[in-house]
Amino acid sequence: MTLTDTAWPKAVLWDMDGTLVDTEPYWMAAETPLVERFGGTWTHEDALRLVGNSLEGSARILQEAGVDMPAQDIVEHLTDEVLRQMAEEGVPFRPGAQELLRELRAAGVRTAIVTMSRHRMAEKIAGLIPFDAFDAILGGDDVARPKPFPDPYLAGAAALGVDIADCVALEDSPTGLTAAVDSGAAAIGVPHFVPLSNPGAADMWPTLEGRGASDLAHVWRAHRAGAGEAR
Repeated sequence: MTLTDTAWPKAVLWDMDGTLVDTEPYWMAAETPLVERFGGTWTHEDALRLVGNSLEGSARILQEAGVDMPAQDIVEHLTDEVLRQMAEEGVPFRPGAQELLRELRAAGVRTAIVTMSRHRMAEKIAGLIPFDAFDAILGGDDVARPKPFPDPYLAGAAALGVDIADCVALEDSPTGLTAAVDSGAAAIGVPHFVPLSNPGAADMWPTLEGRGASDLAHVWRAHRAGAGEAR
C-alpha cells in the first residue's frame, strides 16, 4: 500500500472504552457496589449516563447518587477496580479494532489513543496489543478540558505533530463524537452501548469489523472535500 500526502490521513485518533476495547461492562460492574456501599441504588440506565463522560464528571454523578467520597478518590477507585477486572478476566477488544490498527500501522499511518480514562489504564491496554500500535497516548488526566470539548483530540493531533484536519477520529459515545467533530477531525461514529446522532460526523459505521485503512482514507477524503466546499 503506497501512501501520499494528498490521498491519506496522516493520523487516526482512537477513543478507547467502547471503541478500541469493550471495557464499559467493567466500569458498570465497578460503579454498582460502590453506590450500594453508601446505601444507594444504581441501575443499568444510571450507568449509561456515564458512558463517554470524563471520570471527574462521572464522579460527581456518583456523589449525587450518595457516594460520600472525594471525586478524585472515586476516580482512582473505579480505575483500580477496572484494572483488577482486566487482570482477572482479560481485555475484550472490539470486533475489527486490532485488525484495523495493524493495517494502519503497516500503511504508515500514525495513531494515538484519546480517552477520558486515566493515562495509566490506556498504557496498560496499549501494552496488551501484540504489536507497536500507538505513537501517543492521551488520557483524561493529560488535558485540562474533557470531552465533549475538542481539547483531547486537538492534544492528540499535537502529540503526533499533525494538523487535526489531517486526522480521522473514531468514537462510540455522544460526548466523544461531539469532541471529535468540533475538533475538526473527520469523525466516525461507531455506536456500542448508546445510540449516536451527530450531523457533523463524517460517517457512521455499525462496527469496525471488516473495515480497513482504505475505508478510513475514503471517509477522510470525502470529509476534506466537503470542508473545502463549505469554505
